[in-house]
Formats: sequence, C-alpha cells, structure tokens
Amino acid sequence: MTRELDLRTRILATARQLLDEGGVAALSLREVARRAGVTHQAPYHHFGDRESIVAELVTAGFTELAGRLAAANETSMSSAPAEILARSGLAYVGFALDEPGVFRVMFRPELCDAARFPRAQEAGDRAHGELQRMVRLVHGRDDEARAVACWAMVHGLACLFIDGPLGLACPTPASRRALAAQALESLVPAMLAPTPAAKPPRRARSLPAKAESATSKGE
Repeated sequence: MTRELDLRTRILATARQLLDEGGVAALSLREVARRAGVTHQAPYHHFGDRESIVAELVTAGFTELAGRLAAANETSMSSAPAEILARSGLAYVGFALDEPGVFRVMFRPELCDAARFPRAQEAGDRAHGELQRMVRLVHGRDDEARAVACWAMVHGLACLFIDGPLGLACPTPASRRALAAQALESLVPAMLAPTPAAKPPRRARSLPAKAESATSKGE
C-alpha cells in the first residue's frame, strides 16, 4: 500500500513539475511516466486520464490557497483594514509565485470539469469563502461585488508576474515579492474606497410635445 501511495505521489509531483516547465501542453500521461521513471501504464493505475491528474492538482492547489488565505485572515483578525487587504493579497500572489504551473490551470474550467470532479469545486469554494471572509473583516458585512473586485486586482497582479512583463522585469523571487508588496500598497486604497451608489434605471425618453403632435398628424 505504501509503495502505491509513493507512486501516486511521485506521479503528481512529476505532473506538477511539467506544468511549471511547459504548461498544460507539456502534460501527458506518457511524459509523466517517462519523467517519473515508471512504465507507460503505471499512471493509469491511479488516474484514468490527463484530466484526472489535473483535477487532483487543482484540488490540491485550491486547498493550499484556501489555507494561505485562512492564515492571513487569522493573523489579521485585529489589524487595520489596509493591513488585512495587503496581507491577504500577498498570500494570494505568493501562492501564484510559488506554484505557477498549478495556478495557471486552477481557473480554467475546460481543463477540470467541476461536475466530474466535485472535490475540486469544493476546494475552490473554500478558497472563495476565505476571500469573502476577508471582505467581512474589512467592511463588516458580506459584499460579493467587493470580493470580486479584490479578487480581480490580486489575480491580475499574479498573472502579470507569472506570464507577463512583470516576471521579466523582476527575475528573482525576492524582487517579485517586493514589487508585489509595493503594488498592493498602492491598490489597497482603491479596495477600501466606498462603493458607488447604484444609479436608478434610466427612463425611456418620451417625445417632446411638438414632436408627438407632429407624429399624430402624420398618422
């Protein structure tokens, strides 16, 4: 049994490495087997297809991300709102920097069908729950619009580091984390800004009286 668990762990570690190196295009069961030093059939004993491996990595990724966000929330319970936001943002971006390959596939539903792999969906829900918890800590109430706005900001920043120009401008992990901290310091005021009041729906514009009269005559 231990040997089988070791093989499963080795397969997942190899798949994670392939994602880091070449993205999902580099991930195949045959290549996983070759890199892991096992027979081509060995991965099929644990995973029926590539999507099953991706789903396992996505589940693990969301579980770890939820843990990091939870730790940031726990540490920030009595902190100022700006500090709560910055700490949570660094936890999110830090995860992306540490696990770029897994991060890239976590938000691609075409690679991991939630209906087929409910555990992945549940892990994702836990991570989103910590995001919502952060919003409650900062604003004292649930606000899904704010949660989405904060998520968009930190997710965009993470993507600029792992797949965009910021990664090229900051070649070392330390320089990326330093710039991420500076960027979040600038973004926090926007995250704390009051939500604009909802505008009432515009009424359909009626024809001026003269125009209405002309229209009636034309009829």
